[in-house]
Amino acid sequence: MKPFHSGSARQPSGEPSLVPARRGEWNNRPRRSDIAEVERHIAELRDRSTDDLRLAWRQLHRSGPPLGLSRDMMIRGLAYELQERTHNGASRLLQRRLQTLTGEFEKGGAAFDRGIAPKTGTRLVRQWRGRAHTVLVRDDGFEYDGQRFRSLTVIAERITGAHWSGPRFFGLTKRAGASAGAETGR
Repeated sequence: MKPFHSGSARQPSGEPSLVPARRGEWNNRPRRSDIAEVERHIAELRDRSTDDLRLAWRQLHRSGPPLGLSRDMMIRGLAYELQERTHNGASRLLQRRLQTLTGEFEKGGAAFDRGIAPKTGTRLVRQWRGRAHTVLVRDDGFEYDGQRFRSLTVIAERITGAHWSGPRFFGLTKRAGASAGAETGR
C-alpha cells in the first residue's frame, strides 16, 4: 500500500480525501466499492511499516499516536477509524450514550465500578427470611433452584418478590467505607 501522502499531517489541497466524510446525507451511504476499498486498505495495514502506520495515524487524527501504543493497537485503531468514516460514524444514540458514560466517569459514578466479578463455579449464598439461597456462577450466567438465569437481578427479584440489584443483594458491590472496615478486621 502506498503511503497516504507526505510526512505532514495536513492533506495537500486539491487531492482526494483519504477516507469518505464522517457525516453525510442520509442517502449518501457507502457503496460496495467504497466498503471493498476500505477492507483492502485494512488488510494492507499489517504489511505497512510502523513508521507508515504512525504517518497514517497522524493524517487521520491530526496528531501522533499515543506514546506506548503497540503496533497491533495502532492497526486496530486505524482500521476502526477507516470503518467508522466509511459508515458515517457512530449513531446519534451511541454518541449520546457515550457522552452520558463520559460524564459518569468524570464524576466518579458507580456505572464504572464493576464491583467483584465472581469466577465460574463460585457459589453465592444469601440468607433471606430464614432460608439460605444458593446461586452457582456459570460461564453463561447463573443457576438457581435448578434453572439458568442470565442476571443476578432476576434471581434476587424472584427471591424477594421486589426489585433488587442482584449484585448488591448477593453482596458483590463495593460500598463506601466497606473497604476500610475490611482492612481493620471489623
